Amino acid sequence: MTEPEEEDFEKMFEASERARRVEKGQAIDGTVVAIGAEVALVDVGSKSEATVDIDELKDDDGNLEVRVGDRIQAVVVSTAGELKLSRRLALGAATARQLADAFQANLPVEGRVDRAVKGGYEIRIGRQRAFCPISQIDIVRNTDPAQHEGRIYEFRIIEYTEGGRNIVVSRRALQEEEQRARAEQVRQSIVEGAVMEGRVSSVRDFGAFVDLGGGVQGLLHVSEMAWARVSDASGIVKPGDRITVKVLRVDADRQKISLGLKQLMDDPWSAAGERYKPGHVCKGRIARVAEFGAFVELEPGIEGLIPASESGVARDGDLKKAFPAGTDVEVVVLDTDAVARRIRLSVTGVQRMREADEVREYADRADATPAERFGSLADRLRDALEQRK
Repeated sequence: MTEPEEEDFEKMFEASERARRVEKGQAIDGTVVAIGAEVALVDVGSKSEATVDIDELKDDDGNLEVRVGDRIQAVVVSTAGELKLSRRLALGAATARQLADAFQANLPVEGRVDRAVKGGYEIRIGRQRAFCPISQIDIVRNTDPAQHEGRIYEFRIIEYTEGGRNIVVSRRALQEEEQRARAEQVRQSIVEGAVMEGRVSSVRDFGAFVDLGGGVQGLLHVSEMAWARVSDASGIVKPGDRITVKVLRVDADRQKISLGLKQLMDDPWSAAGERYKPGHVCKGRIARVAEFGAFVELEPGIEGLIPASESGVARDGDLKKAFPAGTDVEVVVLDTDAVARRIRLSVTGVQRMREADEVREYADRADATPAERFGSLADRLRDALEQRK
């Protein structure tokens, strides 16, 4: 195959590929190759030219705005039989005929919200007027109807009757389609271990729901919000907050996603083995009391247990009365297992250590020799006699 033949083949192949990719609703560029009385032919790279109504190439005074060779942008309204284009839809200035085509082709149209009326909104689409029910203006229901007035949105025509005198549109239908498409993309990116950004949609007693995009929500349980115990989820996050979370588990069958926040923070237990060695005396705060002992918060995220046998409380005593929640307590570390996240503490051990120190100090004093004690006494007597002279 010669070089010119190869170039011709590449052009034909490229045109064929473009033709296969053309779909209804797609915005494409083309070159005007012929202008007739009713339609113009546009080269869009397919095997045959596309057509566009001649009226769509005229201005408000009826004058042609384009010439042969000009490039235009249009929207594909039909691929059945021939490729039919609409320039008005691309320009957002649709007539009744173009809106009928858009309705048949299920294509979106651009409209301006003129004003709120009873039960919905009056929408201006090109030269036409349409009605949008209040339930179809947005996915999120808002109590202030005026917030949409004057805004330009894309709508789906859901009803077209009486030759265009009765047109009902929906913005919500397009939003839901976009949301479903977005949701599918988001779901493919949600895998265990993934770090994602989301928006807090609601806060409950047990945690918060986070919108990861496209309406896909995951649960951030209160136990996964911080390494320290969280009693009130609203103290950590609030609706509308943008937060970064880690995907902990994905249950595709039940469509449940578990998220974590504390996993993106430093784990205090990673250095607990060094900070809380056996014999270390420290202070903490009573977090809660159980029948078998009292839990002490040594620092945010790290708790230790004082077993009842190390509390100094008699077997038939009341631990809760002896250790009210929120009070400070001094303890000694008995043993630490950072891997299992367990620290065993003792209150009585502090007293035993103090008694041992007192015994040691007394023993050190008792170890002084009699000669040393006598020598010290003799020195004091000698000094006293010298002062009398």
